[in-house]
Amino acid sequence: MNYLAHLHLGGSQPGALLGSLYGDFVKGPLQGRWPADIEAGIRLHRQIDVFTDSHPLVLQAKQRFPSERRRYAGILIDLFFDHCLAAHWHDYADEPLQDFTARVYQVLREEAELPAKLALIAPRMAAQDWLGSYQQFAVMEQVVTGVSRRLSRPEGLAGGVAELERLYVPLQQDFYEFYPQLQAFARRGGRLEDHLQLP
Repeated sequence: MNYLAHLHLGGSQPGALLGSLYGDFVKGPLQGRWPADIEAGIRLHRQIDVFTDSHPLVLQAKQRFPSERRRYAGILIDLFFDHCLAAHWHDYADEPLQDFTARVYQVLREEAELPAKLALIAPRMAAQDWLGSYQQFAVMEQVVTGVSRRLSRPEGLAGGVAELERLYVPLQQDFYEFYPQLQAFARRGGRLEDHLQLP
């Protein structure tokens, strides 16, 4: 999942919100480097990623892409699922999306020691309302271009938005079926052992 979904799933307190984002920027063992609530958020972020990447509905979504695209399909699905969440936010959250994103940006502004890469992008994230902008599918082109710049082979995402548009309806259905299961997993605290025991 991408930024918006991780923030939505991670919890509402400032430490949980920060940890939900830090999961994309902090690698390796934690060992008390960050406050306990932030480290708990990072761990949940990592467990959500493992749950998502191994889930049959997500694997099914990846299979919808042409074989030559599948190496990058996970990235496209993460971004598209954030779009689905933003576009149908009222189905999954009581707090209006604009209020939620404003609260996230405020938490980021008030945190003095963000991880280096997050510290660089946080002001732009707020100024350009990255999280709220996912409501519009047209933004996907800009987002995918931005992600491709961070890849060793950026050409792997070329034409990806056109494929998302072609697959919009089935991928949206995949999201509708998958996201409530992901919410339930996050509510259980992201315990992968519980997931692995499911039939």
